[in-house]
Amino acid sequence: MLVSAVISLSVLPIAAAEFVSTQPTARVEYWQLRQAAINAQMADAATLAKVKLVFVGDSITDFWLLGDDPWIPGRIHGRRIWDESFAGANPENLAINIGISGDRTEHLLHRLLPKAEGGLGHLDAVALNPEFLVVMVGINNSYAAEAPVAESVYAGVLAVMRALHARKPKARILLQSILPTAESARDNSVVLPVNAKLAALAKSPEFAEFTVWLDLYPAFVDAQGRQNTGLFVDGLHPSEAGYQRWRDLLVPALSAARER
Repeated sequence: MLVSAVISLSVLPIAAAEFVSTQPTARVEYWQLRQAAINAQMADAATLAKVKLVFVGDSITDFWLLGDDPWIPGRIHGRRIWDESFAGANPENLAINIGISGDRTEHLLHRLLPKAEGGLGHLDAVALNPEFLVVMVGINNSYAAEAPVAESVYAGVLAVMRALHARKPKARILLQSILPTAESARDNSVVLPVNAKLAALAKSPEFAEFTVWLDLYPAFVDAQGRQNTGLFVDGLHPSEAGYQRWRDLLVPALSAARER
């Protein structure tokens, strides 16, 4: 009798309205929401005409727009820093962000491809004439990677650079280094070699006229050259402190570039 009583208690009904888990809900992935948000931004010609910066990349760029992490409670990303610096308080740095979490360079290339050519046309808007395209991308291509890994990552970033310049030839590109990861082997075999190639690319005849290089990597490592864990939430994505450090390097770099 005791066993059956316990069993009957364990299946007592709970008010269904208390749980999202009980409500029929279509599955919509985060990247789909971001694509929809970007599409809406690109339809707002009045706002686009005022934009000076377009942030381009993957989750590390995307998460400038996140405060509380929607997946892991207690993690905080860059929203406060974004609102302070890029939301319009200083009109010369008014920005939009077209980073999408999970994007590899090939996915970003599809988004940059004009709609007329089968892409998503995320830079098609005629009203959008930014002063700078602020770029960081490539780390996701070091996972499930093509070999040789560093060469494939670099080739992807190069293709993105060419696509950006083709879409918005009047904009300057502020190319940023890939940030350190929590894996020293990945940093040594991929991140650092790719960053060296990107630094050279920014100064190459093809890009030097319209490209500014910003090496963030040294500001995100400790005295031993390993990732400064206080600036990241998970070994890859910056914390709020990380986004603040990034902002504190990026804004002066933009100012210096404008003076050249």
